[in-house]
Amino acid sequence: MSADFPYLHGFTKEEQERLSKQARFGEYTVYQNINFSNCKDLLEVGCGVGAQSEILLRRFPDLKLTGIDRSNKQLSAARHRLSAVPGAENRFELHQMDATAMTFQANSFDGAFLCWILEHVPDPIRVLSEVRRVLRPGSVVYATEVMNASFFLDPYSPNVWKYWMAFNEYQLEQKGDPFVGAKLGNFFMQLGYHDIRTEIKTWFLDNRRPQARKDCIEYWTELLLSASEQLIAAGLVSEEIVEGMKQEMHKVASDPNAVFFYSFVQARART
Repeated sequence: MSADFPYLHGFTKEEQERLSKQARFGEYTVYQNINFSNCKDLLEVGCGVGAQSEILLRRFPDLKLTGIDRSNKQLSAARHRLSAVPGAENRFELHQMDATAMTFQANSFDGAFLCWILEHVPDPIRVLSEVRRVLRPGSVVYATEVMNASFFLDPYSPNVWKYWMAFNEYQLEQKGDPFVGAKLGNFFMQLGYHDIRTEIKTWFLDNRRPQARKDCIEYWTELLLSASEQLIAAGLVSEEIVEGMKQEMHKVASDPNAVFFYSFVQARART
């Protein structure tokens, strides 16, 4: 099995730094209703560079975290990051592992966390099935995922829309799913989880919060650009569309009447 796999955003140092920024940017919204206070042995699927791991260890100081990821490059960055986190010593371990075929024994954990990972895997149901196998009865699972059909930007920006469609098309071609968030409830039901709850979380920014809107659009520009080399190489966008997208995002970020809207889905369930 290859240690790395096709990934929309790539594995560069710049992308690792962007993932760290992404975790900080979304922390308030993502973690608002996440509670692992009673969890002692947490499994994080797709821990990547450890950006979410760092937040989990900080927010829930009584848990031990076991993170898995298929990319050795990301895991190396995660080890470096978490070794410097105050209070994290001896509270985490990281493993290179396929989430569809985990080597853990059944009933190994009492909680699981998945964030921005199922969008990238060909078989999310198999991943959640494996998660269920390695959890003890009554364990809680939180899955936070994209729903890219919700993206809205005003004023109308044609190159942004062309780029966004190509962005999603590329993810589908790589056997990912840019709309997987809307399907989480069905997945959990199919696998026999219970106490399933879903919550729609939204970034909706307009004139009421101009600085937050500007910050969000600038962050989103970085997210879009992180896939530009892959999209150009795949023939899905031209360099002209990429440059046009950058210019339009910059213009909208400073527009006094701009609107940014994006929703994602967070599901909670128990084994």
